[in-house]
Amino acid sequence: LICLSWCSLQALADEVQVVVGGLMVSEGGDWKPELSPLTAPFGVAFDRAKTMWIVELEGGRVHRLSADGRLQQAGGDGSRSYRGDGGPLAQATFDGMHNCAVLPNDDLLIADSWNHCVRRVSAETHVISTIAGTGKQGFSGDGGPAVQATFDYVMCITLNPAASVLHIADLNNRRVRALDLKTGVVRTVAGNGQKGVPADGSRAVDAPLVDPRAAAEDSAGRLYVLERGGHALRVVLPDGTMRTVSGTGGQGFADGGPGEAQFGAPKHLCVGVRDRIYIADDQNGAIRVYDPQTHKVLTVLGRGFGDERIRLKNPHGVTVHDGWLYVVDMGNNRILRMREPGP
Repeated sequence: LICLSWCSLQALADEVQVVVGGLMVSEGGDWKPELSPLTAPFGVAFDRAKTMWIVELEGGRVHRLSADGRLQQAGGDGSRSYRGDGGPLAQATFDGMHNCAVLPNDDLLIADSWNHCVRRVSAETHVISTIAGTGKQGFSGDGGPAVQATFDYVMCITLNPAASVLHIADLNNRRVRALDLKTGVVRTVAGNGQKGVPADGSRAVDAPLVDPRAAAEDSAGRLYVLERGGHALRVVLPDGTMRTVSGTGGQGFADGGPGEAQFGAPKHLCVGVRDRIYIADDQNGAIRVYDPQTHKVLTVLGRGFGDERIRLKNPHGVTVHDGWLYVVDMGNNRILRMREPGP
């Protein structure tokens, strides 16, 4: 393990800190993204020891950052390949990982996107295996074992609050699918495979989607679906119907309520306190939050918000952990965090 100086927490303001990286020259510092130990990071997740797991989209590596700031490469060799099942994570390879999740027993789940599968790393043995997908591109297998099903670009994965179901954004199939982690069975919960804007009140499984990039379930059983090309946030209600809750469908930048808020190719989302939905708004270089109580969208970081110095470039992963909102600033090869905004 190597203790890296850029892994120590650096306070930027009252609430914003750098976890990996620093302030760039344009922000008043001397940080150079090209010198980062990370290459195009996308997603992060935490285990019970507060270890941060980091996956790289373009770098092809898995890292772990201990609670005391030690960064270690844990898997991947940078190649775009699919090797290592049945062996240790350290010898496994990947192709375009987008994000990750950690189970209650600390097993790590990885969205191995361009390998069209989800992989699992045992916390006890460190052995990696594929739990959804065959590595082949396609659409098949609903109602049967996920290990025999096919997917087309597994974009992002998210556990439900009980950690019993893994939601999978099956991007090119224009569907959100749900993997029952107890039975291993996969099924579609949103999208019919066709491209289009779903009508409010339609059955989610019968409705078209533009391009579902990520999905996350809140404590009330509402499944939020984020669409990059659709520039919108949609929700599947517990009764199985779907509607759009924010975003006009056109690219732009505006806070506000229904019919007012606009996004710029949003990429990822997570659920925070009081079921607020945090959104990585990629092309706007901002982190937005949708409040289901007010139905409004506000900007909390980037573009002068949160800390006026911070300039985000292609922010991707967002994760709430232990009262902090973590932001993966992919274009700058760094990770930031801020206290989750209060009521």
